[in-house]
Amino acid sequence: MIKTIPLDYYLWLAATLFTIGVLGVLYRRNAIIIFMCIELMLNAVNLLLVAFSTYLNDASGQVFVFFIMAVAAAEVAVGLAILVMMYRNTKSVDINILNRLKW
Repeated sequence: MIKTIPLDYYLWLAATLFTIGVLGVLYRRNAIIIFMCIELMLNAVNLLLVAFSTYLNDASGQVFVFFIMAVAAAEVAVGLAILVMMYRNTKSVDINILNRLKW
């Protein structure tokens, strides 16, 4: 008999990961860390989708996870391209320096 982990544990873990991600986005000024925190929040949502789809014996949550991972990969590619161009122009990845790029 396979012993399963209660759904509450997944809820608490996902809430903790999502909170860490939100705090990182709000309080950090480094763009790379902000992207990492956004990915952490997306992974917390993915964890919940997989946990609930397993709990409900429905595979649609896992299909959503696949699409979220594809969108996250595209977001990282575009975001890192923007960061590289920002670093080339300002020699920093601090988001406060982006105010210089305003008209």
